[in-house]
Parts: sequence; C-alpha cells; structure tokens
Amino acid sequence: MNDDAISVPALSPAQAAASAAAASFAALEARLDYLSASEIEQVRQAYRFADQAHLGQMRRNGDPYITHPIAVARMCTEWKLDAQALSAALMHDVMEDCGVSKIDLIERFGAPVAELVDGLTKLDKLEFDTREQNQAESFRKMLLAMARDVRVILIKLADRTHNMRTMGDMPRTKWGRISRETLEIYAPIAYRLGLNNNYRELQDLAFRYLHPWRYQSLDKALNKSRNRRKDLISRVQGEVETAFQKQGVEVRIVGREKTLYSIYRKMSLKHLSFAQVTDIYGFRIVLPELLDCYTALGVLHQLYKPLPGKFRDYIAIPKMNGYQSLHTTLVGPFGTNIEFQLRTSTMDVVAESGVAAHWLYKASDPDSPASQDLNAQWLQSLLDIQQETHDAAEFWDHVKIDLFPDAVYVFTPKSKILALPRNATVMDFAYAIHSDVGHHAIAARINGEQMPLRTELNNGDVVEIVTSPHAKPNPAWLGFVKTGRARSKIRHYLKTLESEESRALGEKMLAQAMRAEGLQAPSADP
Repeated sequence: MNDDAISVPALSPAQAAASAAAASFAALEARLDYLSASEIEQVRQAYRFADQAHLGQMRRNGDPYITHPIAVARMCTEWKLDAQALSAALMHDVMEDCGVSKIDLIERFGAPVAELVDGLTKLDKLEFDTREQNQAESFRKMLLAMARDVRVILIKLADRTHNMRTMGDMPRTKWGRISRETLEIYAPIAYRLGLNNNYRELQDLAFRYLHPWRYQSLDKALNKSRNRRKDLISRVQGEVETAFQKQGVEVRIVGREKTLYSIYRKMSLKHLSFAQVTDIYGFRIVLPELLDCYTALGVLHQLYKPLPGKFRDYIAIPKMNGYQSLHTTLVGPFGTNIEFQLRTSTMDVVAESGVAAHWLYKASDPDSPASQDLNAQWLQSLLDIQQETHDAAEFWDHVKIDLFPDAVYVFTPKSKILALPRNATVMDFAYAIHSDVGHHAIAARINGEQMPLRTELNNGDVVEIVTSPHAKPNPAWLGFVKTGRARSKIRHYLKTLESEESRALGEKMLAQAMRAEGLQAPSADP
C-alpha cells in the first residue's frame, strides 16, 4: 500500500469542507476545457472508479486519498495531456493500493489506459537504492518505460512533485531517502526532457527537506536581498521597457530569480558566500519572431554594457533537450550583473515544458511541426542501447553520461551540428554519425588538422572521420569514449567478435581431437 494512505483523526468542519472540495471532480473539471465532451466523460468515469477504489483511505494530513490523484491529474492538465493520460493519472495507485487488476482496467477503460497504469505501478514498486546494481536496475526499468510511452514518466514526475510538495506531512525519517532519490533520479530526468519548471521545483523541494537548516538560512538571505534590490529591479525593468518602446519592438518582460538550490550549488562549487553570488536576478524577454530576438539583443547591448564571455546563442545551436534562447549578462545600474534570456513564445513553451510541449501544441494546433515529440531521438537511443546491453549496471553506465549532459557542439564537414556530452572524443563523434563510421574509423581531421582518435572535442570544431573497410573497433577505445552509444556499440561488436572467434577455435579443436581418434571431422555445412 502507498506510504501515504493511512487512517487519521477527524478534521474540523472548515478543514472538512476544504478537503471535500479538493476531493471533488469539480477541482479538476475546470481545467479540461481543451478536451471534447466525450473525453471529459472518460476522465469523469476514471475519477469515479478511483474515488470508489480509494474510499476510506486518507492522506497523512487528513484529506481523502483521492485528493492526491486529483492533484496529479491537475498537474498533467498544465501540459494538456490527453484523456488517456489523465485517466491513468487518476487511477495511478489503484492497482498497487486497491487490488484492482490490469484485466479489470482493460475491460473498463481499454488497453492503452491499462498499460499506462501498469507502467506507473511498476515504477512505484521500484525500490531505489544507493547500491549500484539496484539503482541501475531501477533506472533501466524507468527509462525503458519512458521510452515506450513518455506519458508514463510525465505522470510519474507529477506524482513525485505533489508528494514532494506535501513532504512535510511525512515522517522525518523518510525525508532524506525520498529527497535524495528526487535529486539524483527524478530531477535529472525532468531536465533531460526539458521540463525546466519541474526540474527547478523538484531540486528546491529536495534541498528543503534534505538540508532544512541550509535551506532556511538561504531563504532568509534571499528575502532580505529581494527587499533591498526591489528598487533596482523596478528601475532596470522600466529602462528596458522604455528602450524597446522607442525602437518599436513588441516584447513581454518577465523577471526571474535563481532558485535556492542553484544558489546553494554555485556557492558550494565556487566556494562563494551569498554576497558574492551576483547573478541572482535576471529577466526573460519574449518576442514575436526569431529575428526579433537578435534585434532585441542589439537594443539591450546599447542600453547596458555586455559582460565579455557571457553571451550564449542557444537559438542557432539548441541545447540537447531542445532548449533555445539567447543568453547575455549585462552590467546594469550600480555595477550589478543582470542576465537576460531572449526567446520567442514558441521557444518559451519548449523551454518551460520540454517534451510536454508536444501535447501543448497538439491541443492548440495538432498539425504544427512543433507538436512532434521533441526527445524522440534520445528516447529511441535508450531502446537501441538496451538491445545491445543486457546487464543493468552496464546499461546505467551508458545512460548516466547522457542523462547529465553538459553539451559541446561540433560540426560535420557538411556543417551539420551535433551535440555531444562535455569531454566527448573523436570516436564519440564517429559513432554519433553511424555505427559503421565508428567501427571503421582509422584517423580524424579536426579543423583541417590530423588528430588522434582519442582527442577531446571543443565547441565549434569541424570534425572529419577517415575510414577504412578493413578497420575494426579497438578494445582500447573503451578507455576514452564518453557517450553511452559509443560504449554500447563497441562492447556489442567485441562481444559478438569474441563469440565468433570462440566458436571457430572450438570447431578447430574438435576437428583435431577427432582426427587424433581416427574419426571423420563433421562437415561445416548444415
């Protein structure tokens, strides 16, 4: 049974009324305006089924248990997930907590909904452990469930986010384990799928319960700083708005603030005090068209001086999770560093919602090319690695490199851009092009110069691979390749080769032994 489903004392009348409102279908229905009447009815039936199944179960705070599935489904409506996903979100605990079978769900709601609930139930049963083998096996199951249907992980992330939001109701003995799991497993997956809002919230919530004292200290410091800098932020926003009005550029300006966890990480990694973290505040500028972003950049650089080395063009070269924006850090009034992010409204949706933008676009414009699954390529690569890797620890070894990407962007001779993890080598590039290019690589030219195959790549490198049909993968390559794809392709080739060579040696030894006994060696033909 779910950790959170228990019996609790009675609530006061006011609490009971609020609890009843949160448990009603009306709490969800107002958000379903993007669905058809028949789809809303399908979701309503799922609600009734879940409500009946969880009857008598309570959350630790005294609310009916159904308030949790409703909260998870409400989060899924923010991504405009379809009726099947919302039904699964409402029923995600019924198989685990209420003894409902998969067959029951297939008969009532159809196979697709039952598969989603089953996938979520299997994820719920995973016991994450710091021990490498268990952690690896857990990750393998989760990532493969996600690769088959990304809605499974979206619902799971919503489930984990709501559980983290209500962590204060859980026993303190569970805070550490659940928070570490969130920080090490769920937050990186949210980042890799481009779900930046969820990524930031999960990190902050995990930080809050993992290091409560540090969290509170930083929170107080940030509140004081916010009050001190209120006038500065207002002044900058006013000056920026005036500058754009003069140029006739239509913009939407949003103030943004570093999360507590990102401030804490920066302080830890760079050994800074809170006062030394200068880029806590920034602005996001949303514009109508792509070219407007570059025009707006010119306007900003005329208004305030840019900080050298702090400009990044993620529009021309997007991040691995689909993120696009121009980033520039400017020296504002009183010498304060302020970061600006410039993007179109389409880029803004992708930046905040990542892979979930697929459904957001589908809800408003089903034929939009942006409604294509943004991370299909990475998800497919998980299945490719799985086919070649049967050992869980080895699978995790391949995947974790790709899961925490700090990307480097390089070019093919035909100017195609490839994103690879930081410290990736020439051989990682070769296998990213095609496994045959990797297998037959003998040399490389980087920016026109001959370089060794183990050379690490830098942003902007133009890489050309020289191949030979007689070349074969070298086991030594495993000592320096960085990507999961390259490692799994090389290992798969070497294992296959080892198997073939062992068989040939066995046949040779058998033939020799039989000749020694005066027997006729068997024919190689079947």
